[in-house]
Amino acid sequence: MESLHPRVRLLWVLSTVIQASVLGVIAYLVDRFAVSLPQTVIVGGWVVLVLLGVAHAIAAHRIWRFDLQDDALFLLRGVVTRTDTSVPYVRVQHVDTTRGPVERAIGLASVVVYTAGTRGADITIPGLRPERATELREQLRDLANESEATDAV
Repeated sequence: MESLHPRVRLLWVLSTVIQASVLGVIAYLVDRFAVSLPQTVIVGGWVVLVLLGVAHAIAAHRIWRFDLQDDALFLLRGVVTRTDTSVPYVRVQHVDTTRGPVERAIGLASVVVYTAGTRGADITIPGLRPERATELREQLRDLANESEATDAV
């Protein structure tokens, strides 16, 4: 099974720092205009959130795996709740590569696999080198086309 690029940990840690900082600003504003909070609570809460985010990013990177099997894309992920997902190629509708501003800055991309089903039926594989993301997108597209031809009634 293939793992994600190690730089994805940086992406996940940056996301945690941003979220913790937003919560820190909200706590500061509550302290300033509503209820008095000790500064140590605000700073300590921010530090705890960042440390938990770093630990989560490291654990998630160790667990996250994917594999192109004979008939399906298989994914293994999840720190607290482990999720094994098998996406049959015949269910794949289309595949995109995405690169947000932070991903571009650290040289990563994601592949999004849209499947037949309900709204929000998509799978994202984050933390890939852009070349690998493009290659994976093309492989998945070809495998979906091949499975569609063999699945015809």
